[in-house]
This record gives sequence, structure tokens and C-alpha cells, in this order.
Amino acid sequence: MNIVCLDLEGVLVPEIWIAFAEKTGIPEFRRTTRDEPDYDKLMRYRIDLLDKHGLGLKEIQDVIAKIDPLDGAKEFLDALRAQTQVLILSDTFYEFAMPLMKKLGYPTLMCNQLEVDANGKIVGYKMRCAQSKLTTVKALQSCGFTTIAAGDSFNDLGMIRASKAGFLFRSTDKIKADNPDLPAFETYQEFLAGIEKALRF
Repeated sequence: MNIVCLDLEGVLVPEIWIAFAEKTGIPEFRRTTRDEPDYDKLMRYRIDLLDKHGLGLKEIQDVIAKIDPLDGAKEFLDALRAQTQVLILSDTFYEFAMPLMKKLGYPTLMCNQLEVDANGKIVGYKMRCAQSKLTTVKALQSCGFTTIAAGDSFNDLGMIRASKAGFLFRSTDKIKADNPDLPAFETYQEFLAGIEKALRF
């Protein structure tokens, strides 16, 4: 029994924080898990930056409301879901992701939760579990599933390495160079073909 585990941002939808950086004109928000392997360090940096500029959840959600899935992402996801179970594993937050899930046809999503005060200020966050992507893949395997995983960032490598087959999609040159054994795809057509091949074995 196969299940495909996909990262969200950079794979199916644009990077939310990069879109936010462009909207606010604050380039420091462009830093993502492609740049910083330590997720806690990255989120603390973001929360401090939000506080410094007096920005909160509403401002981020206003940007997210205007974000669409990457071109071809929904068609790719529909074609994949017609063949096997698909689970979106993301380190984003439900408060960010749900409008994007609607545009993708409501695939199953596991992510994290923000801590927001009464004024809409983001004061912290709650991870679903430690090393959430890798932990979830291992839990699925313990239930009898064979996992195939794909993503684009440092925080995807654990689940990719732990799976029967793993892929990089539109990743950085550094991550691809550091992981030359992992198939790396740039188009959804190639990506779908790679997953379909893995499903047959």
C-alpha cells in the first residue's frame, strides 16, 4: 500500500514568506527552509521580524488570499490522487494553508498551528510533533504503508531519505549538489512520471 508524501510550499504553491516579503518590501522575510535548516531558529527570526515591523496574522492572510497554486500544480495533484493516496506534509500552519487547500481541491494536509494573541499578533507556534515530516513518514510505515516522498528544502530530506523512493522538486542548486543520488525534477510532467515509476516497484 503506497502513500505519497509531498511538501507544500515550493512544490505545489509559492513560498508564502517570499510572497509576504515582496508585498511588504521587507527582504528579510525571504528567508525560508531552503536557506535555514533549523526550523525553530527560522520561526523565531520571523516572529521577531513581524514584531519589529508591527505586522500580524491578518497582514499575512491578506497576502495568502491572493496566492494561487503553482501553474500545473492542481492538475499534477489530481492526476496523482487518481492513482494513489497523497498526503501533504508541511511545516506551515493551518492559519496560512487552508485557503490554498481550497484552491488545490482540499487534499489531506498535516501541518502546525500558530499561537496568536487577541490582537492578532503571532507570539509563537506549536509543532505537531518533533521532526514532523520524518516522524509522520515513519508512523505511516508502522501502519503498513510504503512511502514515497518529495520536497524542495532541507526539512524534506529526512522523509525523502526514509522512504522507498524520494525526489527533489525545483530545489536549490546547493541541495541538489549535496544530494546527487536523489532524482531532481523541474517540471510536473517529469515529476509525475518519476512517482508513477516508483509506484510500480
